[in-house]
Amino acid sequence: MTVKDMETEEAHLSNNISAAGQVQNSCKPNLHTSINGAAREREQNWGWMLSEIICVNILILGCALVSGSAYNNVNISPANLQVFLIILLLLTTGWMIYYAIYTSRTEDAVVYKDDHAGPIWLRGGLVLFGLLSIIMDIFKIASYVGYLHCDSAVKVAFPVVQFVFIIVQTYFMWVHAKDCVHLQRNISRCGIMLTLSTNLVLWMTLVTEESLHQTEFPEDPHTNTSKIHGRTLYINKASYGDDDCKCSHTSCKMFKEAYYYLYPFNIEYSLFASAMAYVMWKNVGRLTEEHGHHSFKFNLKDVFLGPVAGVLLVVAGLATFIVYEMDMKDDDNHKNHDKAVMMHFAVNIVIVTLMSVATVLGCAVYKLDHRERVSDKNPTRNLDVGLLVGASLGQFIISYFTIVAMVGTGAKGHLNRLNLTWAIMMVIQLGLQNFFIIEGLHREPFHEVHHQVAVVANPYVLQSGKELNFEAAEMGIKSNPVGTVQHSLHGLNIEHNHKLSWKRRVLKEVCMFLLMGNIILWIMPAFGARPQFDHDTETEFYKFNMWAAVVNIGLPFGIFYRMHSVASLFEVFLTT
Repeated sequence: MTVKDMETEEAHLSNNISAAGQVQNSCKPNLHTSINGAAREREQNWGWMLSEIICVNILILGCALVSGSAYNNVNISPANLQVFLIILLLLTTGWMIYYAIYTSRTEDAVVYKDDHAGPIWLRGGLVLFGLLSIIMDIFKIASYVGYLHCDSAVKVAFPVVQFVFIIVQTYFMWVHAKDCVHLQRNISRCGIMLTLSTNLVLWMTLVTEESLHQTEFPEDPHTNTSKIHGRTLYINKASYGDDDCKCSHTSCKMFKEAYYYLYPFNIEYSLFASAMAYVMWKNVGRLTEEHGHHSFKFNLKDVFLGPVAGVLLVVAGLATFIVYEMDMKDDDNHKNHDKAVMMHFAVNIVIVTLMSVATVLGCAVYKLDHRERVSDKNPTRNLDVGLLVGASLGQFIISYFTIVAMVGTGAKGHLNRLNLTWAIMMVIQLGLQNFFIIEGLHREPFHEVHHQVAVVANPYVLQSGKELNFEAAEMGIKSNPVGTVQHSLHGLNIEHNHKLSWKRRVLKEVCMFLLMGNIILWIMPAFGARPQFDHDTETEFYKFNMWAAVVNIGLPFGIFYRMHSVASLFEVFLTT
């Protein structure tokens, strides 16, 4: 072998070794990438698990304290529960302040935003209920100050801390509801789950206070208990002071009556905050698709019957609701109470019946609608559907308890028959509306795409003018035998008329009518209508404690359901 051959063989060997080294070096980054990805996945699973453990422990401990403090024979005082709540509120408030400061000072802490999360109706509702909850806390502070000489100072400290908590949380949710956090993800998951757990414990506390606290008749010998019934009985039993401890000022009675109207708003605030916290928790570390969000404009063009009928429904409901409230507050004339309750039942039966008929019409149109179902997965849409079905359970529970009570007592008298009819129609309306909204949310939106028929420059094509006109009429295209098709070197021009097709118009009419109907069905219970206590049959059948628990658990969910339905119907209207 010559020297030249040996040098050539060494060069080949060197090249092979170098190539092998390059392959080995190129494999190292892939190996490190896979190791880092596995470590990141383990860290993510650890964060999810830890946050869920925190939530479960807080909820179980809170449930034990709330249920224990509700009964006098259990050695857990309301002050003990409020100390636990104060600790939770302080921890949650501190974390939210830390999160806001950290994300504002750290670059790329929040790279992505979920456009579907934290819609304006949810944040607006949170602000509204937050303001009403703040007013309730002010009334609490003013009331409990009158009991400081004989009661625990914790009762004053709790509404003060809750006052600060509501302000901080409302700002936090308004600004950061759309965040998809990618830095300190485990801390963010645990902190958001702490926020969710705190709001759920507050919700449990409020519902329990509403239904079980101070459930004995007043022991004043000068009080005629036979005249205390319905709403008056509820206000007396839902007193939030101690009967053995007398208030030092004369305004306590006024504050207690104010609680009757403001507590439901505080309950709604906790539900809204819990829903928004859950979406934030699901969005931690999530990469959103920029192209997945569609913007639609609100336009009532070619939609007339639904909005007009809905407005008339709201006006009629408001008029009867005002008369109903005025008659129920008139304690001197109890004869008008039954007439007011009968009028309230009749109006609600008419409202839910008309809404059911409209929903059946919309569901029939869906059967003729061939739009594809939405394929992409979005936690906000899944939460919308879950909240819709879950919140409707509250009204379902009240309606079914009413049906059982009415059937069990024989439904004697006009009021009982109207109450039974209302409960049955409410069950039907809820089921139909849930189906209609869920179908609408899972359908692909109508796009303003005008289909054009490919036309070859051939004079014989015009012979099929009838078929072309028929297709154009189906698509809402204004056409004529000659002017519809114009030949040119580059293609064709079609004159469009942006009139809605009949299916789209019917669906939009139904959406607007149902939207207005849900608004009036939200207004009446949210602003004080309590036919469940103004009509005594259920109270006598189930006894006050059980019926109050059913109503105070189900009614806040029913109010939330109506607000959520309004927002969902508005979204269905836009995408139709």
